[in-house]
Amino acid sequence: MKLAVVGGGSTYTPELIDGFARLRATLPVTELVLVDPAADRLGLVGGLARRIFAKQGHEGRIVTTSDLDAGVEGADAVLLQLRVGGQAARQRDETWPLECGCVGQETTGAGGLAKALRTVPVVLDIAERVRRTNPNAWIIDFTNPVGIVTRALLRAGHKAIGLCNVAIGLQRKFAARLGVDPSALHLDHVGLNHLTWETGVRLGGPEGENVLPRLLAEHGEAIADDLRLPRSVLDRLGVVPSYYLRYFYSHDAVVEELRTKPSRAAEVAEMERRLLEMYGDPALDEKPELLAKRGGAFYSEAAVDLAAALLGGTSGGGTAGGGSPYQVVNTYNNGTLPFLPDDAVVEVQAAVGPKGAVPLPVPALDPLYTGLIAHVTAYEDLALDAALRGGRDRVFKALLAHPLIGQTERADGLTDRLIAHNREHLPWA
Repeated sequence: MKLAVVGGGSTYTPELIDGFARLRATLPVTELVLVDPAADRLGLVGGLARRIFAKQGHEGRIVTTSDLDAGVEGADAVLLQLRVGGQAARQRDETWPLECGCVGQETTGAGGLAKALRTVPVVLDIAERVRRTNPNAWIIDFTNPVGIVTRALLRAGHKAIGLCNVAIGLQRKFAARLGVDPSALHLDHVGLNHLTWETGVRLGGPEGENVLPRLLAEHGEAIADDLRLPRSVLDRLGVVPSYYLRYFYSHDAVVEELRTKPSRAAEVAEMERRLLEMYGDPALDEKPELLAKRGGAFYSEAAVDLAAALLGGTSGGGTAGGGSPYQVVNTYNNGTLPFLPDDAVVEVQAAVGPKGAVPLPVPALDPLYTGLIAHVTAYEDLALDAALRGGRDRVFKALLAHPLIGQTERADGLTDRLIAHNREHLPWA
């Protein structure tokens, strides 16, 4: 089995390598190709990757290359984890929206739109090159904004599925708090990428006992602290929102906070500098503890489980899903949420196999959630149109439609700033 990782020079990659090494019985990779144009980073990451494989007795071959076409040729699956513009672009995304009184964040709001505009054309070009060299390969997208990028891939007819680590991270934390194995927990996870809620936490599968009320009663304070939301919000809603709902539920407070502290991009850039120094140490043969603070926790296990299900003919490998035949993925709605169009991309539990993902039925949702989901889906429609066709008016309309913006004066100011800071990535500008 051959896998290719586009963006293989990312500091995330050793997390992925560690999962491939530990879970080789689930996903027997014989060749892993790390593809990245940054030769210096790729050399450091590739060297550590080989040492991790060797230490854990994995016999698979690791190849590094800057040649995309050669790297993906013959691959059974291609994982996308790239950042167009690097941390410098992220730093800008987190900064200029604050000038207009809006949250600066890399996956939602104006910064998220900027990332989508830079990323969608690049990902579609990569996907077309994958299709030319190996039309049967699955494309697994971990590149943000995952929902918009996955929608672009699916609309273009690619065999694609989106993956995020939010659900598996929550599953692991809930299991630890309840003192059970993660395999015992099934999350009623619903929404859009980075706009999700856990409406139930079930023991033993989709029909199991819902222990969410107990979880909130006994551990609500700790969960709220993790999410950086007031405990009262969780108690009043009776659900667990993803961390990203903080940008909606506490927008103005977050804006003030972001104005007075270093950006997350600056923190990550410093972490990456330190990680790359560590990766260059020839004695290092395991992922360093610092990597857990970089983000992407449990990404490797979710990726292994998803790739195994897509390539191995089973629904879930039991690693990320903890033994469950289901996995949280980003895929076409197809009636799962009846208030959305079929070609919207939703993030829900699904049965995954070689033919793709089939979402599980979702009980009717409260209007508190359906309204916001529908609103953000409308924004994603306009964001994708702007990414595919360009133009100031399309960017303005997408910004105006976003529930965190929604005012013409702000949308105008943000449009000007977005274009000014991203001209090198926007041919039409």
